[in-house]
Amino acid sequence: QVQLVESGGGLVQAGGSLRLSCAASRRTFSTRVMGWFRQAPGKERLFVAAITWSGGSTDYADSVKARFTISRDVAKNTLYLQMNSLKPEDTGVYYCAMRTSRYITTSQNEYDYWGQGTQVTVSS
Repeated sequence: QVQLVESGGGLVQAGGSLRLSCAASRRTFSTRVMGWFRQAPGKERLFVAAITWSGGSTDYADSVKARFTISRDVAKNTLYLQMNSLKPEDTGVYYCAMRTSRYITTSQNEYDYWGQGTQVTVSS
């Protein structure tokens, strides 16, 4: 019964910013970790960032550290990804995912639920 819906994607010039959101259609009591993954055209889906739901601990891929910030609003059951200083290589479909175990992992195989993705395109 968990449904994740991403929003906020779009077209932006290099150096610009976007803020992605991921909303659960219904509150879940099983959420422990939520994360973002992205998939460039013709490439595999890769980890971007994750956050623990209760404590707010975060982890980031090296390629986005110091540029992206993951956060969450527990009351709204919503996940965010603030993306600054965007580069063309950030282009891809961004997916929201939820994990019912409490420890952060970068492996997509360890996440239990997925959204359908939102497109982010960064032009030079």
